[in-house]
Amino acid sequence: MPAMHVLIAGGGVGGLTLALSLQERGIGCTVFEAAARVAPLGVGINTLPHAIRELAALGLLPALDAVAVRTRDLRYLNRFGQEIWSEPRGTWAGHEVPQFSIHRGRLHQVLWQAVRERLPRGSLVTGARLAGFRQDRSGVTARFADGSTARGAVLVGADGIHSVLRARLYPKDGGIRWNGIQMWRGAVEWPEFEGGDTMIVAGDMAEKLVLYPIAQGSRPGTRLTNWVVCARIGDAAKPPPRRQDWSRPGRLEEVLPHVARFRIPFLDVAALVRATPEFWEYPMCDRDPLPTWTRGRVTLLGDAAHPMYPVGSNGASQAVLDARCLAGMLAARPPAEALAAYEAERLPKTAEIVRSNRLGGPERVVDVVSERAPEGFARLEDVITREELAAIAGGYAAMAGFAVAR
Repeated sequence: MPAMHVLIAGGGVGGLTLALSLQERGIGCTVFEAAARVAPLGVGINTLPHAIRELAALGLLPALDAVAVRTRDLRYLNRFGQEIWSEPRGTWAGHEVPQFSIHRGRLHQVLWQAVRERLPRGSLVTGARLAGFRQDRSGVTARFADGSTARGAVLVGADGIHSVLRARLYPKDGGIRWNGIQMWRGAVEWPEFEGGDTMIVAGDMAEKLVLYPIAQGSRPGTRLTNWVVCARIGDAAKPPPRRQDWSRPGRLEEVLPHVARFRIPFLDVAALVRATPEFWEYPMCDRDPLPTWTRGRVTLLGDAAHPMYPVGSNGASQAVLDARCLAGMLAARPPAEALAAYEAERLPKTAEIVRSNRLGGPERVVDVVSERAPEGFARLEDVITREELAAIAGGYAAMAGFAVAR
């Protein structure tokens, strides 16, 4: 019986984690990345302990520690800087591994370099955009935009929210859904605040602000600080902005009016935004959960399978969990059976997170308090009980799979 070989369309976080996980189990694979050149793009993300545990199992913890910040605390504030909820994170919360706040490009570089070092030459192919596939009883043939083809036992679409493979599997899929919220995202070196390892989510029903350091700064007492400003600017019933309008350079005159409402005692938010040489705007989008991800020897992974709103720090983490689960299934079962078992394990869990994120996920604590006390509060307990706050934040952690085992 010939050795299994897996074709992976997409060289992002999920696709590269899958490649490393397959190599760990002695399964061959080739990663086909659409971009002609791989560069450290993006801004900050958070990777949660249940995903870091899996990356640590791949021997990547030292490399991640060298380029990321171990997140100690998460604090939710109203727009006046009054604290609504706080909780320890990562090892400070009792996990065996940290939560990392990291530049997405640096996370990608760690994974890309590990794949280059561990997999045979030729396992990473750039400039290869998937165009279609055909499968038979013995395998799958992938076809790429340049006319080339590749043959494998399995084809995995890890090609993101605009997935070509998803479109081929579900040509009548409802498409990308926009909730009417625009995000402006940037990162700039800035004096550290709140210990230099704290994540802040602040705001109300109209605007939100997310802040967290993602790397050491070049000077003592500074951090590369990621910021996100979210504001509802459109009608969720209307189509999302066109794809070419995604990742568009942001403009100060558009974002500063939304920043003006924040009064955070330890940070001049407007100054932070003004000091950022370049930042970008993105629509907050997801897709409806699919009824299935798999057709025979073909399946989806990460944002191709379950793109979700970026609340709760779950997008990249869930892609890592997908990859580890799928690799384990492929090591233990025949291809089609493995893909079916992977889908049965991961689809219901990620669909639940997609639906929860549409309601605000754990950030709903900010929404609830701002709705009840839009001009702030003298005593938080007059607005909401600690039990209600804990149910929102703790309930999300349990549902998403990163609650601390007690």
